[in-house]
Amino acid sequence: MASTTSWPIAGLCTSAPPRTPPPSPARTLNAGGARKAKRAIRTRALLLILADGGGSNGNRVRAFKYWLQHHLCDTHCLVVTVAHYPAGASKWNPIEHRLFSEISKNWAGRPLDRLETLLAYAASTRTASGLEVTAQQVEGQFETGEKISKAQMKALDLEPHQVQPNRNYTLYPRL
Repeated sequence: MASTTSWPIAGLCTSAPPRTPPPSPARTLNAGGARKAKRAIRTRALLLILADGGGSNGNRVRAFKYWLQHHLCDTHCLVVTVAHYPAGASKWNPIEHRLFSEISKNWAGRPLDRLETLLAYAASTRTASGLEVTAQQVEGQFETGEKISKAQMKALDLEPHQVQPNRNYTLYPRL
C-alpha cells in the first residue's frame, strides 16, 4: 500500500552533503507535530527510498548508507530498502510526477521571494488522491567531505539485492 504523505525539506545551503537529503523521514519521526506520518511509518516498519544515482545520496556515497543505518534503521527500527535510479533516469521517479508537479501547480504564478513562502505553498498542497505534504525548513551548517572508513561500512547491516546490487540494497536495524 502506498503512502499518501510526503516530507519535502528546504534550506539555505550552498552544498548538499550526504547527510542532508535523507533527514526528511527522520525529522518527521522526531517532530512532535507530525504524528500522522510517525504512525504511518511505525506501523509498517518498512521504508522504500527511491533515490537519484548521483549527488549526495548517490549509490556510491558511503556517508548516505551510513546515515541511513544509524538514523533510520537503528534509531527507529526500520528496514530500509534503497533503489537508486541510473544517471539521467531520475525523471522517471514517481515523486517527480506525484509530488513536485502538484507543488508547482499550487504555487504557479506566485513569486517565491522567501523560503517561508515556498514552505507555505508546499505544505498547503493537496491532491484528489489524498496526497498530503509536510514541508520543513532545515537549519544549521552541514559539514562536507565526511569520510566513512571500510571498517564502518563493514559494520552496516547492508544486503545487496540480486538485481543491480550496486544500486539496490536493504539495510536492517542492528539490535
